[in-house]
Amino acid sequence: MTSTEESSTGRYLVLLEDDSTIIGTRELARLTGIRCANTADAAGAAPGELFRSADGIVLHDLGIALISAGPDQAAALERAVREPGPIAAFEPERRVFAIDDAEPTPDGEVTWGLKAVRADQTQLTGKGIRVAVLDTGLDLEHPDFADRDIVTGSFVEGQDVQDGHGHGTHVIGTCCGPRSSQNGPAYGIASEASIYAGKVLGDDGSGSDSGILSGIQWAISNGCAVVSMSLGAPAEPGQPYSEAFERVARRAMERGTLIIAAAGNESQRSAGVVAPVGHPANCPSILAVGALDPQLQIADFSSGTVDEIGQVDLVGPGVDVYSSWPGPERYRKLSGTSMATPHVSGVAALYAQQHAERAWGLWARLSQTARRLPLPSTDVGAGLVQAP
Repeated sequence: MTSTEESSTGRYLVLLEDDSTIIGTRELARLTGIRCANTADAAGAAPGELFRSADGIVLHDLGIALISAGPDQAAALERAVREPGPIAAFEPERRVFAIDDAEPTPDGEVTWGLKAVRADQTQLTGKGIRVAVLDTGLDLEHPDFADRDIVTGSFVEGQDVQDGHGHGTHVIGTCCGPRSSQNGPAYGIASEASIYAGKVLGDDGSGSDSGILSGIQWAISNGCAVVSMSLGAPAEPGQPYSEAFERVARRAMERGTLIIAAAGNESQRSAGVVAPVGHPANCPSILAVGALDPQLQIADFSSGTVDEIGQVDLVGPGVDVYSSWPGPERYRKLSGTSMATPHVSGVAALYAQQHAERAWGLWARLSQTARRLPLPSTDVGAGLVQAP
């Protein structure tokens, strides 16, 4: 785990009580003098582009304020949290990162991941379901996405949604890419879902809590049934989960949006080290995904359930996963819980199409239909996700 200075941005998240966004914003201004703009006035545009002159931003659907605050302002907010009122919680904003490792490319007609989750055996395609993938963006020039329904948004200041890293294009490919291909193995699950590509990580693969929360706000306001997040930050054993992200996840559920996130790659199981589920997947209301290898064994790097805070809920294929990649290379194989997460998110879109279930009902459907494995539930949760 990096030091606090390295792992935080110097900004803060302020969680406002339920149904208290307007009152909370006024109280925030009264306590600190900070003037916050509100995404209710933004028509879904990127907060960073609209509110450069503001001292903070209120994500109105989430009830979260993102602010810069000096020591005196921070102290005032910490006092307000301990007293009755509209300020529910106050915490530093974290830096977050894409979670993956590069590998060479494979052969075959269908990826092992699609076979493992039975996506090659279903007629469902996710048609009519909106899936938001919050990552490094998407290669909009990739031929496999030429005729798809794609909506984009960038929440990284100074960068458009075009993927200059590769991680986002790979993840979107697994979740929503084609299930048949003339150029190599078929690799996509929800092949006809509407893709909402949100850039919350920069071309260097890093970002912050505010970018993620802005992307979640955008996804909810656009009616996305699933938000897939192959990103995160390490957590220490016993470290509390983010109260702000937990409240946001519950508010998202109330709006019919299920958030699915990578558990993290901090373990080294071959050396006896099992790391706890990272941020923000360690929140109880965010579905945390671990990774399996092609032998359906837990991946060496996959984080696990090590204490009462944070648990693995499901697993997906996460080693040697073939998918789309930007530029002339077109395709690449990667490993990580980042690769397992879009398998679960893609399958979630299939169930959302089949049963019209959302939020907790969709989570329950994924858990109840998962393939049970002869492995500890602390590593694999309910098991390997299975397509309907």
